[in-house]
Amino acid sequence: MKIIKYKKGTKGKYKIFLDNDNTIVLYEDVILKYNLLLTKEIDEKLLIEIDKYNQECDVYYIALTSINNRFKSTYELRQFLIKKEYPEDLIDKAIDKLLKQGYLNDRMYARSYINNQLITTNKGPYKIRKELSEKKIDSDIIEDEIELYTDEKQTNKIKKLIEKGIKTNHNRGGVVLKQKIYNDLKLNGYDINLINSIINDYSFENNQDIAKKEYDKLYRKYSRKYSGSELEKVIKEKLYQRGLKYEEDERE
Repeated sequence: MKIIKYKKGTKGKYKIFLDNDNTIVLYEDVILKYNLLLTKEIDEKLLIEIDKYNQECDVYYIALTSINNRFKSTYELRQFLIKKEYPEDLIDKAIDKLLKQGYLNDRMYARSYINNQLITTNKGPYKIRKELSEKKIDSDIIEDEIELYTDEKQTNKIKKLIEKGIKTNHNRGGVVLKQKIYNDLKLNGYDINLINSIINDYSFENNQDIAKKEYDKLYRKYSRKYSGSELEKVIKEKLYQRGLKYEEDERE
């Protein structure tokens, strides 16, 4: 087979026209490696070799584009390429090359991920640790980089979340509200000892405005079914479940 014409395409590819009316699309890397600009003749053996290297380049550039679109851990990139059903040996070669070139770096990924979560989310360090572990980041790397999440930063976030929880609360009070905020902070991955040391500085007293609104709401709901002392008992129980108290003398 003889090459009769080249046509430059997009993304570093060239369309090669052969004298048997066939065309092949090759990466520039392939053309340079096999000196195809100078070598016009291609036999079947060389064509097979060229095709294999072209596949190798394809996996590499797809992987590189994926990283450029969104920074990935080594594990995430491997899973992305596996889903595309590329051969395992070509996936390994692409990943090894990207690691050597520095485009793929789990330490840099962990550092970037932690910084991003600090800026854009309310996640605590334990939740971020768990997420990085799920992305198969080495535990030593995680422990080194999580130090970016200092106790000072964690304290500031906990305080803001407690204050927000109290301010935006509409139907809870007392220990119930305190427990809800505590549980939310714990689920978000904040240090339990730090939560306890901070949350105890806040007051979770019974809020009469909230209690009155809840009382009125419950009264409208249950007065259709109960009356008198039975109605009052049901309402008090429901208020208690919300950590609220609304006595007769407080309503006068």
